[in-house]
Amino acid sequence: MKCYRQQVMKPYLLLLPSILVIGLLVGYGVLQSFMESLRSWETGSWTFQYYHELFTSPAFWDSFFHSLYIAAVSTFFSLLIGILLIRIIYKYFIRNKWKVLVWVPMLIPHLVAAYLVILFFSESGLFSSFLFQIGWIEEMSAFPISIQDRNGYGIILTYIWKEVPFVILMLLPVYYQLEPDTEAVIRTLGGGYWEVFKTAEWPRLFPVVVETGIILFSFTIAAFEVPYVLGVTYPKMLPLLSHQWFFENDWGGRPLAYALMSVTTLFIAAVAFIAFRLSQKRRLHMTRGR
Repeated sequence: MKCYRQQVMKPYLLLLPSILVIGLLVGYGVLQSFMESLRSWETGSWTFQYYHELFTSPAFWDSFFHSLYIAAVSTFFSLLIGILLIRIIYKYFIRNKWKVLVWVPMLIPHLVAAYLVILFFSESGLFSSFLFQIGWIEEMSAFPISIQDRNGYGIILTYIWKEVPFVILMLLPVYYQLEPDTEAVIRTLGGGYWEVFKTAEWPRLFPVVVETGIILFSFTIAAFEVPYVLGVTYPKMLPLLSHQWFFENDWGGRPLAYALMSVTTLFIAAVAFIAFRLSQKRRLHMTRGR
């Protein structure tokens, strides 16, 4: 009985250092931010005034939906492209040491990645200059891609090429664990690529895809560097709006910035919880053979 309890408690004990670090550093910061959002800077009393101002602010809602759109689109296409690429290249990576080259983009900081997008895709960038030199466009300003507009194409493009290698990294172990005989059986029965993917691969990929999507979505909607370089004046993404309210206004704007950060954190936690529950439910069904 004692041995059994030790086995049950061992994973939690191994996670304890990480939990303590997250709880003391991240948790303390989130708690302090929430407490400051409830305190009036004039009287020091407790109030929900700033949350009322936040939820009645058009700037907040425009920023929220803008951030949600960019995070959702970049996460979706990162996962889609990552899945398509991993299905093609994983067989070549089993005994090939060159697979490390796929992960080189992960070593580039996001701030540098944003400037690289400007270097290549801006109206005065390398691609527009090349198309102008060969006569495909009449002037460099006619380059069809606008990376700094209200649609956030530059931000989305930056996150996609930065996060696709991460998706491949997360999915590669899943493909290494797939039984090759399963694909052979499906093809013997007349199944094609879609049947192989739907029957043999997707049930195992789904939980990992959901968990990877949680990581990408949470990071994208709360990141500061790329929107700072490639974003527009309005609407701003949530981190930029919070930064503006915190530093560019008087002291009265800081509790509003704290409220915005608290709402963003709560929203990310809710999305992560729902997605994680969905992932765990699928894992449970796989364990039971459903």
